[in-house]
Amino acid sequence: MAKAKKRTAIKRVEKSVFLSKSNINLSLACKSTAFLLFENEQTTLNSSTKLLILSQYVPVMKFVLLHMLSVVLLGTGNVAHHLFDAFYPKEDIQVIQVFGRNIRSLSSFEAKCAVTSVPENIIDADVYIIAVNDDAILEVSKLLANKEGLVVHTSGSVSKDNVVAARKGVFYPLQTFSPKKGVDFSSTPICIEADTLQDLKILEVLAHKISGTVHLVSSAQREKLHLAAVFVNNFTNHMYVIGQEICSKEELPFDLLKPLISETANKLRFLSPDKAQTGPAKRNDILTMQKHLDALENPIQKKLYQLISESIKEQNEEKL
Repeated sequence: MAKAKKRTAIKRVEKSVFLSKSNINLSLACKSTAFLLFENEQTTLNSSTKLLILSQYVPVMKFVLLHMLSVVLLGTGNVAHHLFDAFYPKEDIQVIQVFGRNIRSLSSFEAKCAVTSVPENIIDADVYIIAVNDDAILEVSKLLANKEGLVVHTSGSVSKDNVVAARKGVFYPLQTFSPKKGVDFSSTPICIEADTLQDLKILEVLAHKISGTVHLVSSAQREKLHLAAVFVNNFTNHMYVIGQEICSKEELPFDLLKPLISETANKLRFLSPDKAQTGPAKRNDILTMQKHLDALENPIQKKLYQLISESIKEQNEEKL
């Protein structure tokens, strides 16, 4: 029965578009999409609803399969550089221009694509990706108010509605970016959001060109996701900085801690964070914790130690 439904879906989708020999990839894409919709046993949609959704995919699928997606990047910072490097080798994505205020930073893109620092010279594209500081997103988006393309930003904490454009969205790669340190985009989750199904599909196709993990996430959800990311990434890295300072004062190499750091992260592949928690606060080792506090000279670090230990103890007590 399920196979028959899938065959029916494929036939109805293929009849809804003109498929010539040159459009064979579109046929395959329709089959793949139909398969995914009907193979997913967890979905609660009935067949007619799935077909309705599928029929709306077709115009966008036809566009992205038969045309190269053109992209303009706005920004010259870490995120812009890493996105450019990820998109550049892809045959069906063309970064046609990079816009930025910093002439010196723009020069690093000149050998591979057009660049401009003049808003009036921003050219037409299918997708405009704003990769700038959060407080500059609104102003930069205003430069694109008259453009017909889809305008998205890459921030984790800024609402989609902070973009001034007829077609707007979010293209948020959930990753940490540092200068001169490559990023494996194939395993980097990309969170997308848009106002229409067609624009959402464009972003989905664009994201899947560089990543194997793409999620539809609302602005409200993304804000909380970004908050969680600050805890697991930014705050964690700051703990590394403190650990490095403590080692440095005792003339110990920070490398001694790296296997511990790696094992702490690797354990999360098999255990939930609460199950992986260890240490003196978890076992309420008051004597050890007091020794650590006495050894800390920096009052902020001392306060951090106390607050985090209290948080660990409280969480552990709740589960007893």
